[in-house]
Amino acid sequence: MFHCVLYQPEIPPNTGNIIRISANTGVKLHLIHPLGFELDNKKLKRAGLDYHEWAHLVEHDSLESFLETVQPSRLFACSTKGKSCYADHNYQAGDAFLFGPETRGLPQTVLDQFPPEQVIRIPMLPGRRSMNLSNAVAVIIYEAWKQVGFS
Repeated sequence: MFHCVLYQPEIPPNTGNIIRISANTGVKLHLIHPLGFELDNKKLKRAGLDYHEWAHLVEHDSLESFLETVQPSRLFACSTKGKSCYADHNYQAGDAFLFGPETRGLPQTVLDQFPPEQVIRIPMLPGRRSMNLSNAVAVIIYEAWKQVGFS
């Protein structure tokens, strides 16, 4: 299946919603430290409802630790700075999608590690800054899952 990687997430309800997405799609959820909250946060638990038990969640001390441990087939950085649309790619099982913190997105130093074709974006109207993190995760994860036949 796929990997959803949250790089230093800051807002507990977003991560809670993404836990639900993970539980409902079978996507493995990886959290890269530091986190902007504790995993026992009340808002995170409320947003995740009773889906925590079905989600596969792993914490990593750094992005390098994630890469070393998981070794995903391909890693796509999801950013408003991406040049290619997320829907223009052919995804395959084992791919990973990296999302940045809600208030600042992925740092340029992280984006610079990716070839331009692996920095993807969700189209928006001109002049708009970004989407809610959990919504962006849902859009991209469901597109990837659709491409592999929801299997």
